[in-house]
Amino acid sequence: MSAPVPPPPSRASRLSDRNHRALIVVLGDQLSANISSLAAGSKTNDVVLMAEVMDEATYVPHHKKKIAFLFSAMRHFAESLKDAGWSVEYTRLDDHGNTGSFTGEVERVLERHGCAEIIVTEPGEWRVLQAMRSWRDRFGLPVRILDDDRFVCSRSDFAKWAAPRKQLRMEYFYRDMRRRTGLLMNGTEPEGERWNYDADNRKPARGQLKFPNPFRVEPDATTCEVLDLVDARFGNHFGDLRPFWFAVTPADAQAALDHFIDATLPHFGDYQDAMVKDESFVYHSVLSLYINAGLLDPLEVCGRVEAAYRRGDAPLNAAEGFIRQIIGWREYVRGIYWLEMPGYRDRNHFNAERSLPKFYWTGETDMACLHAAITQTKEEAYAHHIQRLMVTGTFAMLAGIDPHAVHEWYLAVYADAYEWVELPNTLGMSQFADGGLLSSKPYAASGNYINKMSDYCRGCHYDVKQKTGDGACPFNSLYWDFLARNRETLEGNPRLAHPYRTWDRMDADRRADTRRSAKQILDALR
Repeated sequence: MSAPVPPPPSRASRLSDRNHRALIVVLGDQLSANISSLAAGSKTNDVVLMAEVMDEATYVPHHKKKIAFLFSAMRHFAESLKDAGWSVEYTRLDDHGNTGSFTGEVERVLERHGCAEIIVTEPGEWRVLQAMRSWRDRFGLPVRILDDDRFVCSRSDFAKWAAPRKQLRMEYFYRDMRRRTGLLMNGTEPEGERWNYDADNRKPARGQLKFPNPFRVEPDATTCEVLDLVDARFGNHFGDLRPFWFAVTPADAQAALDHFIDATLPHFGDYQDAMVKDESFVYHSVLSLYINAGLLDPLEVCGRVEAAYRRGDAPLNAAEGFIRQIIGWREYVRGIYWLEMPGYRDRNHFNAERSLPKFYWTGETDMACLHAAITQTKEEAYAHHIQRLMVTGTFAMLAGIDPHAVHEWYLAVYADAYEWVELPNTLGMSQFADGGLLSSKPYAASGNYINKMSDYCRGCHYDVKQKTGDGACPFNSLYWDFLARNRETLEGNPRLAHPYRTWDRMDADRRADTRRSAKQILDALR
């Protein structure tokens, strides 16, 4: 009898003979030379994959500037890796055979090179993590998904922080991050003997103020090539592609940071909540897109801001307010995202169902504040946090817009938007769709807030001082209507006790007139 024929070796066994080569997958928001996946690899042996794929460019209709920024930054980063000695497989969007997905591109590279394992830094989005977790079975290879150590607080650390707490308030988390990093600390005490200077960060922009532009970069040949590609392939997407001035390299992002610290940071604290017609940036840094994509290290940025304060080049309320946004709010919303997903995305505390108004895509509305914020978003792929929260966000919540539609809009239109940071900000803070997990009360406001913090109301088609009827600011009646129709849900919130007492003191005719005006506005949204 002949000897039995042994079974063929598994794919993993065959590939393990190739010097245990690893495939390192680097995503478009992981453009950091010291990312954990690269730190775990070997330049002499491993292969790096980066890919422009249609799945990621179109799962929401991303702003054209956002797509151009990421594709150009990815191409520049891939070249820097090659210069540093890495073997890089880079798939351009229009390359022949591009499968259009991360999984498809991983499979193609595995067929060409053969690798014994896949290494990747954990992604920022739940759906991408699920795809990566499927690779082990699909390809018959071990998949190492490493922590993203660019964050101060790991996902597991946040879960431990959250576990014993009934309320997950950012302020207490932020204080722990200050202690952990030592930023703006004097031993165990906060600099200035206060943890938070938010009360000093709410000045309206009155008087003769000069607003510096953010740092701008002239597109190089690589960026120009990408702009032509985006123009050709994504012409129907939201937003203006040109002029394009974003930094797409770490060096230029560092120059943008330098510019912010020298020209803008000293006034950032006082006016970070202010809104000014025809001024898109006021005193904001416009660094979030560089931090979130990996071109700037968040702790290094905070260290630079603290150093400016220590040498007397920026006041404490500016330095603290900026650092709070990064090691406080940014870290906190990431922790909430991973703690609560995947169900968080589907929360809808008010059962809001109205469709997103068309003017969110066009800016064509007689409401001056919404016109300004949306037009600016269309032009720049940017709006600062108060424009997002208290203009586009507040209107959507007051009007009962489906929070998932609002979420997808924010994810699509801003260059710094990734689901881990955008979703909790939208569903939790902006729309209160999580019922108060993230925010202690809804950010509901009438037109008075916008009038106080901006000059949008001057010359607006609507009168901010008129409460109801034709010509009245829509925010006014919508504010009270929102409280009235959601009373059963919100009345027990102690932070809303005063507004409800005010509503109850109104006579019946005034309340009816307010609800009638709100209904006319909501009917018109259809």
